[in-house]
Amino acid sequence: MTVVRQVEPVNERRTDSKAGTEDMPGWPGGHKLVRGFKITVIDGTERGRVWKSAGDRCSIGSHHTNDVIVEDATVSRFHCEIVVEAQGTRVRDQASRNGTIVDGLRVDSAWLKNGSLIRLGRAVLRFDLLAEHNALRLSARERFGALIGDSVAMRATFALLERAASSAATVLLEGETGTGKGAAAEAIHQEGARRDRPFVVVDASVIPANLLEAELFGHERGAFTGADVRRIGAFEEARGGTVFLDEIGEISLELQPKLLRVLESREVRRIGQNGVRLVDVRLIAATNRDLRAEVNAGRFRADLYFRLAVLKIPMPPLRARPEDVPTLARGLLDDLGATRPQAAALLTAETLLALTHAAWPGNVRELRNYLERCLVMQDRLPIGDSSASSPADAPAGYADARRLALESFEREFVVSLLAAHGGKVTAAARAAGMARVYLYRLMRRHGLKP
Repeated sequence: MTVVRQVEPVNERRTDSKAGTEDMPGWPGGHKLVRGFKITVIDGTERGRVWKSAGDRCSIGSHHTNDVIVEDATVSRFHCEIVVEAQGTRVRDQASRNGTIVDGLRVDSAWLKNGSLIRLGRAVLRFDLLAEHNALRLSARERFGALIGDSVAMRATFALLERAASSAATVLLEGETGTGKGAAAEAIHQEGARRDRPFVVVDASVIPANLLEAELFGHERGAFTGADVRRIGAFEEARGGTVFLDEIGEISLELQPKLLRVLESREVRRIGQNGVRLVDVRLIAATNRDLRAEVNAGRFRADLYFRLAVLKIPMPPLRARPEDVPTLARGLLDDLGATRPQAAALLTAETLLALTHAAWPGNVRELRNYLERCLVMQDRLPIGDSSASSPADAPAGYADARRLALESFEREFVVSLLAAHGGKVTAAARAAGMARVYLYRLMRRHGLKP
């Protein structure tokens, strides 16, 4: 059954110094207003049902955890999502079985207009904009741990991270590569009740599948070939603290039930051991994938997704908050050890304008890497890869062109980074603000050695 939420119109209030935000009693950082909308089922088994938005997004599908539930065999469990963005309201298909059709066209992503018809299998929904607006809470802060930003998008994210830090719930951080998911996880831990206990990081994307189970749960001596000593896993190591499981979408289907068991029973069993051990840990997970799409595709267990997504926090890409780029650039150069004269020489008004308008597909990580290259070379380098192929030699497809440009940038950056630190991987990774295992991963990808 579709849940119907009535939203009271938000009264107009005085706008504060941040564009797009307003004062709200009890919300020191104010709030931003987003246009409300409603979804009406006009054809199908749920015909006549109406749902009104209370925030800036809406999930639609046959599973009962969706905002709009369409109980129809032709509708996927997580079929699509509607998100209010600065440019308008967008619908995104989530790798559904029968696709999402907007006004007669099948789409992966599309902007909606007032009165747009959305077909999901046999069901047809109508999207309508409302006169009233919904209020989204903003943080009063412009930093959260290592994260920096005073844009409305980032302060809305900070408000969610603050809420996560004040609770003990499992958190799922979603966002593209380089958006700061690792920094967000560490900040949640440092601002939470477990701050004095361990913070253990496990990156599922760099550990072979056959070793990840031992990394998480530990093993007894002789449990398998090469297990010469007993090892304590991440969950036992973090007892009383937090386990940050990065790129959780990479975990194999075979290992997912064991992780689910830890979340449900708070107990682990080492490989080669009969008994179980109780563990008191908090789990924060991160992914650059859409796990609901992975559930639809059968690559991720639905029950594990529900256990992870107790608090789901999207991390905005840099292109959604370009006004943060100048502040970020200054903060990143400061972290890289640049002197004031060096920072002033690199961050001229012209350069800051160019940085703000650049695409940054690698987000904050790419911006940091670029600035470090400039600092090493003591010069303002061209933004982007100057060694890329000419237009005549470029691949025909955007995806191939983007992949080649990123690969070229990555290799050039890693070579420069290692050279600047005498081939010392630990020092290079620390200076670049990345995990050592991630730097090793980049080196292997490009055939580089220390």
